Amino acid sequence: MNPRELLKIENQFCFAAYAVSRAVMQAYEPLLADLDLTYPQYLAMLVLWERDDITLKDLGDKLRLDSGTLTPLLKRLEGKGLLTRSRSKTDERALEIVLTAAGKRLRQKALKVPENLVCRLNTPLVRVIKLRDDLNELLRAMEQQGDTV
Repeated sequence: MNPRELLKIENQFCFAAYAVSRAVMQAYEPLLADLDLTYPQYLAMLVLWERDDITLKDLGDKLRLDSGTLTPLLKRLEGKGLLTRSRSKTDERALEIVLTAAGKRLRQKALKVPENLVCRLNTPLVRVIKLRDDLNELLRAMEQQGDTV
C-alpha cells in the first residue's frame, strides 16, 4: 500500500470495527424497544438468561465490562423489576445477580430479536455466522496477546 494511503480513515481496521459496532447497535435499537432494553442491558440479560444467579464479577468477565460500568446498568434493570442484586451469603464481598420472574419471562419475548436482526442486516445468515466466528477468533487472538481487557 502506498504510504500516503496508510493513514486514510477508510483504510483503518479500527475505524471499520468502530463503525460496524455502532451500526449494529443502531440496528438493535428498534428490536429492543419492544423489550424496553438498551443494547448494553440486552447483553447483560443474554448472559443472565444463559446463567442466572451469577456474581457481578463473573458477569463483568463474560461481558468484558468493569463493575463501574455494570453497576448503573444493573440498577436500571433492577428498577424495571427484571433482576435482584444482593450480597452473597458465603462471600460478603461478592454481589449476586438473580433474575426475577419478569426477567425470566422477558426471555420468551426476546427470542425473536436474533432472527429480526439478521433480516435487518440484509446479509445471508451463513455470512453473519462467519463474520461472528471471525470476530470471536480475532478477539481470542488479541486476548492471548494481552491487547484487550
